Amino acid sequence: MASVLVVEDDQFVRSALIRHLTDAAHAVRSVGTALEALREVAHLRFDVVILDLGLPDLDGAEALKMLRGITDVPVIIATARDDEAEIVRLLNDGADDYLTKPFSPEHLSARMAAVLRRSRGTTGAEPPSRVIRVGGLSIDPLRRQAELDGAPLDLTRREFDLLTFLAGRPGVVVARKELLAEVWQQSYGDDQTIDVHLSWLRRKLGETAARPRYLHTLRGVGVKLEPPA
Repeated sequence: MASVLVVEDDQFVRSALIRHLTDAAHAVRSVGTALEALREVAHLRFDVVILDLGLPDLDGAEALKMLRGITDVPVIIATARDDEAEIVRLLNDGADDYLTKPFSPEHLSARMAAVLRRSRGTTGAEPPSRVIRVGGLSIDPLRRQAELDGAPLDLTRREFDLLTFLAGRPGVVVARKELLAEVWQQSYGDDQTIDVHLSWLRRKLGETAARPRYLHTLRGVGVKLEPPA
């Protein structure tokens, strides 16, 4: 069972979501505006937030940025918009996943389960106890801390998990399908999600896809992390 906050102003959609989530044994609270959502997460602990973009008081994209300022709770965007550039922007702004309306209850359940597995760290394996070092990178999986050349890296949960997984296999090309399965805990998904998080991680490592230092993409094959030459 998970504690879920539904942020949706359409009463019909909101009622359907509440009914489905309650039937699935989740504890559900719901609000219809961004400001109400911010108040809820400031005072209560949730396992996941389902956030509509078309809110009456504030665009959901702005609400997402404000949520990220006060909490690291997983956020699934529920939107009728399917513009690729906007989806990339939302993932960059901290969304954990997104669903394009209309979507089935089964699809929502599958996405929620994947997000909750990632956030709770239930990957089926214990994190390595040793500190991982690759070049100037130092990663402590147990403390969930990472440094580059002695300076702390400010990483999101997903960025840290991605970096740790790749750093634990230095020089090994990891297929995107494996990244989805091991880091995102999904058997299927959009390569765009991986690309966005790799891009975000590269910026924090002070590199670009055109001028990589640690992260190297092999087109059509996968991704590897290795120390700079």
